[in-house]
Amino acid sequence: MRVLLALSRLIDAVNDGIGKLTYWLVLLAVLVSSGNAVIRYSLNHSSNAWLELQWYLFSAVFLLCAGYTFLRNEHIRIDIILGRFSKRVQAWVDIFGILVFMFPMTILIMVLSWPMFMDSYLTNEMSSDAGGLIRWPSKFLVPAGFFLLTLQGVSELIKRIAYLAGAIDEPGEKMHGHS
Repeated sequence: MRVLLALSRLIDAVNDGIGKLTYWLVLLAVLVSSGNAVIRYSLNHSSNAWLELQWYLFSAVFLLCAGYTFLRNEHIRIDIILGRFSKRVQAWVDIFGILVFMFPMTILIMVLSWPMFMDSYLTNEMSSDAGGLIRWPSKFLVPAGFFLLTLQGVSELIKRIAYLAGAIDEPGEKMHGHS
């Protein structure tokens, strides 16, 4: 169990680090959006590349932070119903949800999105809009984001099992602090 908990801590650290780095993408998206708006209205000039960059950054924030959100227990849950049960029942429900719903969905999305990314990468697919960006980086975000979410699911699964085995205190409490 110690090895699995060490793996869980490593996965948590990876998603925590990526989540905190992704905070900066929000700022960058705001700056790009603001700069683009100022240039468009003051100089009557616009660029599809800047518009697409905003879309890429917005996508990166949501896709790369899914695992971070799960780590911090900030994801959407059915707490109004689940909160009425004991912590042990809640852990069992989490285990069931991760195994039966989350893993099949995240793995399916990774498997189906990988060929789309590879095709885009190998053909150096470009935007169909004039002056647009290459497409493969945005297509890579889908399998990458769902991979990070799957990894965090592994970590959360380990923590729930360790909790039920009495090896750790209750996992899954909402983390507080800056977000």
